[in-house]
Amino acid sequence: MRYPLYTALAIALIAPAAIAPAASASATSIKADPAIAKAIADTGRSETNRARDQYRHPAETLAFFDVHPGQTVVEFYPGGGWYTEILAPLLKGNGSYVALAPERGVANTTAMLDRNKDRFGPVTIAAFSPTAPSTIAPGSADRVLTFRNVHNLIMAGDAVAAKAFADFYAALKPGGILGVVDHRLPEDKDTALEKKSGYIKRSTIIRLATAAGFKLAGESEINANPKDTHDHPEGVWTLPPTYKLGDTDKAKYAAIGESDRLTLKFVKP
Repeated sequence: MRYPLYTALAIALIAPAAIAPAASASATSIKADPAIAKAIADTGRSETNRARDQYRHPAETLAFFDVHPGQTVVEFYPGGGWYTEILAPLLKGNGSYVALAPERGVANTTAMLDRNKDRFGPVTIAAFSPTAPSTIAPGSADRVLTFRNVHNLIMAGDAVAAKAFADFYAALKPGGILGVVDHRLPEDKDTALEKKSGYIKRSTIIRLATAAGFKLAGESEINANPKDTHDHPEGVWTLPPTYKLGDTDKAKYAAIGESDRLTLKFVKP
């Protein structure tokens, strides 16, 4: 869970069109590449991060996005490096890991990668700008992945979000996959909640992706959490691991666990 990096822009959201469900997949129907399982089991991962596996299902999620060694994988805004601890070692010596960070997050991303350079090996850092051209070579990536970040883009404004998805599209090779995980806002909730709660609608993500040229290729309930009521006092940050309310009702929120999440897969035609 991450707080927004940009000052919100005063741009109205476009009303999404009705979209038919894509093919879905369950956690039990997906098997991870053995190399992914090995990277997840690596004791070099922090214990704090390993404790989150029960909520984030990295093996099934990366398998759903068809991630394998030998690929060039771009991760948009890795933050503290939860998925980086898996992806960078997975691709070390056989593939390429690219961290794409918002301009204001480049210094922190660089520091995180430097602290782990022996485990991660050579990595590439690129900056995302809401206005300047992308610094990633067009058509160079096999996968672009973003975990719990699209809500931040929406909170920054539709123009910022649209630019990010356009950059994702440009970076991918034809047939490349964009994988998105984010906190689910039910479709019957007020869209205005996307600007402050950390939750985002499926239709909003699909609108942004299709406007950039992507096709919805599938979706999964791997990261769904039916215990999440989506209506917490401090939005998604009420829940673990943030616990923004501190000790207030902490046991209640711990029992819910991490947020209910969408897992969507898009392809560049």
